[in-house]
Amino acid sequence: MPDVTRKEFLASPAAGLWAAPQRAAGGGRPKNVLFLLSDQHRPLALSLLGEANAHTPAIDSLARSGLRFSQAYCTNPVCTPSRASLLTGLQTHNHGAVNNATPWPFEIKTMAHHFSRAGYISGLIGKMHFVDAQTHGFDYRLDFNDWFQYLGPKTKLYADELGRANSGSGLPIIDDLWRDFGDPWKGTREVDDRKGFVHVGRASKIAEQDHFDSFVARESIRFLRRFGNRHPFFLISSYLKPHDPFMPPERFANMYKAADMKLPSTYGKVDLTKVPKEIRNRIEVDAPNPEIKDPANAKQRIAMYYGNVAHLDDCIGRVLSVLRELDLEKDTIVLYSSDHGEMLGEHGMWQKFVFYEPSVGVPLIFRVPGMTQAGGVCTAPVSLVSLMATLLDLCGIPVPGGLDGDSIAPYLREPGRAPEKPVFAEFALRTKNAKYMIRRGDWKYCFYVGDTPELYNLAADPLEMNNLAHSPSHKDKVDELKAQLFAWHRPAELPA
Repeated sequence: MPDVTRKEFLASPAAGLWAAPQRAAGGGRPKNVLFLLSDQHRPLALSLLGEANAHTPAIDSLARSGLRFSQAYCTNPVCTPSRASLLTGLQTHNHGAVNNATPWPFEIKTMAHHFSRAGYISGLIGKMHFVDAQTHGFDYRLDFNDWFQYLGPKTKLYADELGRANSGSGLPIIDDLWRDFGDPWKGTREVDDRKGFVHVGRASKIAEQDHFDSFVARESIRFLRRFGNRHPFFLISSYLKPHDPFMPPERFANMYKAADMKLPSTYGKVDLTKVPKEIRNRIEVDAPNPEIKDPANAKQRIAMYYGNVAHLDDCIGRVLSVLRELDLEKDTIVLYSSDHGEMLGEHGMWQKFVFYEPSVGVPLIFRVPGMTQAGGVCTAPVSLVSLMATLLDLCGIPVPGGLDGDSIAPYLREPGRAPEKPVFAEFALRTKNAKYMIRRGDWKYCFYVGDTPELYNLAADPLEMNNLAHSPSHKDKVDELKAQLFAWHRPAELPA
C-alpha cells in the first residue's frame, strides 16, 4: 500500500466510516461533551494552586470534582494554530494553519465532523478563530459576528477598547471582510492615550451583561436548555477572556488594585547574554505596549488580567450551574482548557509566542462520570493535540488513524502511570524565526532556526532562568533531545 500523508488519509473514504451513537456505561444515553475553552489563561492562574490574585471558584470546583493535568501544553503558543490542533488532532506542520491569518484546510476534518456523524448535535458558541467562513463540521454556531449583531450600536464601545483592527479579539472575526475597503471603524474610534496598540488595562465601559464572555455563557445555557435533554451533544463554549483587551467589567476590575500586585520574581532578572536574540529583543522592547516598561503600568496590567480571569470564571460557573440544574452532570464529560498561556511579566515578557511555561503551558481539567477520581492530579506531560482522540475514545466513537495525538484516557483511569511520550510544540513555521520545542521528562529543549537554542531542567529550574544549552557538561543531552526533535519533525526552514 503506498504511503499517504495524514491530510490525505483524513480526507479519504477510510476516514469517513462513522458509527451509530454509542451508549454510556450501563446502557444509558450517549455521553455528552461540554468543552469549556478560554483564551490566554496562564496554567497556574488558579486560586486552587495558591495564586493569590486568581479568583476562580468555578474552575477550582471542577478540578476538585475531576482530574487536573498539571503539565499540559498547547501545540503552538498562538490562537489559530493551537485551536486547529486541538480540533483536528494534528500538529501545526500537518494541519497547515501556521498563523492567525491562515485558513484551516477544508479537507482536514475536525472532531465536530466525527461527533455529528455519530449522532450528536455539535455546537460551537464563542471564539474559534477559523479565519474564514468555514464551519468545520459544527451544526450550531455563534461567534463574534452574532455578538456584534446583539450589541448593535454598542459595538463602537468595543471598537474603541481595541483601538484598532484585531482579529485575535474578534474585530474583524474574518480578515477578508475588511481587506477590500479597509477598517470601517477607522476615524470613528475615540482615541485614548495608549502608546502602542494594546492598552495597559482598565475597567471596561461595556456593561457586564454585554461582554462577549457574558454573551457566550448565556448562549451556551440556551443551547443546554434547548438540546441538553433531547439529543446527545458536543458543545464547545469558547471564551475570549482573559485575552486582550484587559478591560474587565467594572465589578471585576474593582476586585484588583495595581498597588497590590507584585511583579514576577523573574522580572528584570534574565541574563540577556544566555538567551536567544528573539527573547532578548522582546524583553528590551515591547512594541505592542511600550508603557509597561514602567513597573506601575506593569502592575496595572497584571491587575486587569486577573479581573478578566475572574469574569471568565464567573461565566463558566453559570454554565456549570445550569448543567447541574438540568440533571446533565451524570451523562456529561466536562473539560476545561485554554488555547495557550500568557507571560504576564515573567522574564519581563508579555503575551505568548514563546516556549516558557507560562506561555506554552495551559490548564487542563477533565471530569468524566464514573471514571475520574475527584481531586486527582496527573503530572505526566500531555498535549492538547491529544484531545480529539481522547474525546472520541471516551464516547465510543472510532478514532481515525493518522492523528498526531493519542488518547490520554489511560491517564484518566490511572493518573499515576508513567509518561509514555515526549510533548512537542512549534511556532512561526515557514518564517526565518521558526522554532520548535520538545519536553521529555524533566527536560525542555528549544531549537531556534538561526538563533541560540535553550535547554532547561524544569525540576531544578522551574522558572527557566538557567539556559544549559551551551554548557559542555550538557552537550550529550542537547544532542539527544535535538535528534529526537528532528526525528519528530525536521524544521522545514533548514537547508536540505
